[in-house]
Amino acid sequence: CLDLVESGGGSVQAGGSLRLSCTISGFTFDDADMAWYRQDPGNQCNLISSMTIDGRTTYADSVKGRFTISRDTAKNTMYLQMNSLTPADTAMYWCAAARGVRVVPPTRRCKDPSFGFWGHGTQVTVSS
Repeated sequence: CLDLVESGGGSVQAGGSLRLSCTISGFTFDDADMAWYRQDPGNQCNLISSMTIDGRTTYADSVKGRFTISRDTAKNTMYLQMNSLTPADTAMYWCAAARGVRVVPPTRRCKDPSFGFWGHGTQVTVSS
């Protein structure tokens, strides 16, 4: 069966770094585009980074230059390196797999199966 498991979240002070991991099973990176989402305090699910099957990446403006998405196919793991963290980055983070990553509209929430297969989530808390 398909599964995605995030890890690496935690608490950090502003200016610090964290690296999130998303380990997949039941499929490979050749089967689906991948993405990182986070849910803000207003419950908006934000697409913050994605990587297509062929390795093309995208970033939300809010994280561009600070976050880096990558993957290790041998380990079946995708990463999100997060640097220069601010309190605004505090959120629950999920990885997701889909045939075509999409923005989640305000009327929907993270983990909506319409937008792909989701992991279990990992909390990131950044203190000032």
